[in-house]
Amino acid sequence: MMRVLFWSNLFWPYIGGAEYFGAKLVLALRKRGYEFIVLTSHDYLDLPDKTDYGGIPVHRLPFLQTLRDRDATRFIEICQKVKKLKRNFKPALVHLNGISSTTVFYLRTRDVEPATSLVRINQELLPNQRREYETIFTQTLLSVGWAACVSSTVLKQASQLVPEIEGRSSVIYNGLEDPPFPPAPLSFETPCLLCVGRLVPAKGFDLALAAVAMIIEKFPNIRMLIAGDGPERRHLGQRVAQLGLSDIVEFLGLVEPEKVLALINRATLVLVPSRHEGLPTVALQAALMARPVVATRVGGLMEAIIDRETGLLIGSGDSHGLAEAIAFLLSNPHVATKMGMAGRNRAQKRFLWHRCVDAYDALYRKLIGTADAGRSFGLV
Repeated sequence: MMRVLFWSNLFWPYIGGAEYFGAKLVLALRKRGYEFIVLTSHDYLDLPDKTDYGGIPVHRLPFLQTLRDRDATRFIEICQKVKKLKRNFKPALVHLNGISSTTVFYLRTRDVEPATSLVRINQELLPNQRREYETIFTQTLLSVGWAACVSSTVLKQASQLVPEIEGRSSVIYNGLEDPPFPPAPLSFETPCLLCVGRLVPAKGFDLALAAVAMIIEKFPNIRMLIAGDGPERRHLGQRVAQLGLSDIVEFLGLVEPEKVLALINRATLVLVPSRHEGLPTVALQAALMARPVVATRVGGLMEAIIDRETGLLIGSGDSHGLAEAIAFLLSNPHVATKMGMAGRNRAQKRFLWHRCVDAYDALYRKLIGTADAGRSFGLV
């Protein structure tokens, strides 16, 4: 059995795009003959150091708190625990589910029980990452055997920063399982706008609130739902009050992943006004549910949405453009419905879950097979 150490900044039951993706992927690939352990961090939830997820051992260490405390002694102790875990498990592959501050622990321990490695780059590069070469991001790209990017935009950015990954990088789009129920008709009598995601500045939900305030007189029956939680919750609530939208906007808090599709099925339009993105799951989910998407022209959104065919793309930070796009679709139900169906047809061909799993399965086998061949000739 091929052993894989799946390393993730956070892991289920933490809810987020990367966490949800990682949890689904390890379960799917275990069915194909891989033996997994998950190595992740403690954070705000009170979870045991070792637990089980669907039969897969999950090891949690205080990576994040140690970095926050700048505790050098504890940092060394945790590195020793990682080394012991790797020696005991002897992975054939280390799969990094994203790059974060906690990746420094991987970099400090990667020479212990050396294994071929893979990183999934799930976010658009930040401006400082594109300029600065000596970062955790670049060190990770230089060290791994392969970089799998969630969009062509992300791959291009990573390759421009670290040209050395050419020939050992590729795009693997996120995928989703086909919904268990059909899309409901779009409602225009009481239009519902939906935003889903962590409440952080990068998601641009403040822009969505500003846009709604601009069109409320034209569409007095409009409603807006915001699903998610995060540090911007209080600020966004204050902004709702300032804009006089308290009767219009409802904060739903965290919504369990398995309930998101049903929520999207209630929406007329899905808004993704992000300031930067990788390939957001909600854009793909909206497409599968035949919902037109209004989004910013950033990151993988330009690949998830075909402008004027499956949705509308606007400039980053452009609340006026967002308002105009929403108003256009609400004023043209036939166009909105046509875009939603076009998005569904495209998503069913390009962004299905089995295609994503097949791609990672093939990549795992390629990387492990190459490493095994190298060891047999004394090359690694």
